[in-house]
Amino acid sequence: MKNPWVIIGIITVVLFGGAIWLSSVSTDASNEGVEIIQHIKGNSEASVKLVEYSDFQCPACAAFQPVVAQLMEDYGDKISFEYKHFPLSNIHPNALSAAMAAEAAGQQGKFYEYHDLLFANQTEWSSSAVPATMFVKYAEELGLDIDVFRKQMKSSVLRDKVRGEFDEGRTMNITGTPSFFLNGQKMSFETYQDFVEQVMYKADPSLVPPESEAATQTQSEVKFGI
Repeated sequence: MKNPWVIIGIITVVLFGGAIWLSSVSTDASNEGVEIIQHIKGNSEASVKLVEYSDFQCPACAAFQPVVAQLMEDYGDKISFEYKHFPLSNIHPNALSAAMAAEAAGQQGKFYEYHDLLFANQTEWSSSAVPATMFVKYAEELGLDIDVFRKQMKSSVLRDKVRGEFDEGRTMNITGTPSFFLNGQKMSFETYQDFVEQVMYKADPSLVPPESEAATQTQSEVKFGI
């Protein structure tokens, strides 16, 4: 993982009118075979529960993806991680369709594989006028049933799931992405390292936080804030 402890320096902020996207998805798509799936990985029975509200088109969210991936690789047996959607469609016009594509992939058991592809290729599809073409390409790379994938990308059931998570985030006073909750409490941190340490010390109380690192932050470092 490249430069894992770099100051974050960017967070996508919710603007007024952030719920406009709710009316932009077709309700005519078939819902055949669609199930509501909570995207949890790691140890679902773990006492440490980390939830991320995220936007696939958000640059800060993409920057966090490898950090969370490494955290789960190291502590996945002690942490339950859940990804939830918070697409800021008023500033990220392709975020909702990306969320729908990920949900469609999830119907075929490939949510996190697709999630990783979306973040890895964010610059490719985020500026596209026709992102669906790229979303289908990623589905093909994962060996998904493309006919089913295309249909379920327009599912009103999946749209309602994404909308429900977005609305849930708003009730929790989320004002930007990514936003993380650790055991139900909204996390506050300034660096990747601070974020990782908060989670890993919760996952393994035997670890002792170093006293010096937090004290060595320089005034020139860009603060992470919401």
